[in-house]
Amino acid sequence: MSLFITFEGIEGSGKSTQIALLAERLRARERTVLTTREPGGCTIADAVRTILLDARNTAMVPRAELLLYAAARAQHIEEVIRPALDSGTTVLCDRFADATLAYQGFGRGLDMKVIEELNGLATGGLAPDLTLLLDFPPEEGVQRALRRNDSRSGPNEDRFELESIAFHRRIREGYLELARREDRFRVVDARGSIDEVAGRIARAVDPVLAAGVRQ
Repeated sequence: MSLFITFEGIEGSGKSTQIALLAERLRARERTVLTTREPGGCTIADAVRTILLDARNTAMVPRAELLLYAAARAQHIEEVIRPALDSGTTVLCDRFADATLAYQGFGRGLDMKVIEELNGLATGGLAPDLTLLLDFPPEEGVQRALRRNDSRSGPNEDRFELESIAFHRRIREGYLELARREDRFRVVDARGSIDEVAGRIARAVDPVLAAGVRQ
């Protein structure tokens, strides 16, 4: 039985680390697991990611940003996520459609109804079985993300980290509002040690595994 689990949160909230740990835990239970990310996850979406996250692209207008995310998501779903779910694989995805509502809606101030319609078109109606929102203070998260990016080789991907703290606070509040609206969300306190956060995630995921949501 496949499951589609998404991880959401502000920059630097620890999603990548926790996805890797949950994948390891699920594989130990003999589940087939695919980890992926947005934007990206396949060749075409990765090319769009380069444009979206490049800090040099300061002239990008919010509507163009929104449409690029939708295009990358549509390709990612059809090429990677749907085939994996259809084969019985559990998919763990670093960000999904909720990120567009949080960043381009609450963060940029674009029309939420337009974003929801575009998300519906891009996803073809695919929704996560469980969304884990790693809640973390924006001031700490942005600094952590900048340090992480500085330590990496390869293309610069800190366009969003360079936004104002007010922007990141709006995103955090937006995520919390989405969590209040949608039953599939579980808000996870992302403060503390890696193992402490992993334990909180395990307690959120285990009931869903036991229930067997997706057929």
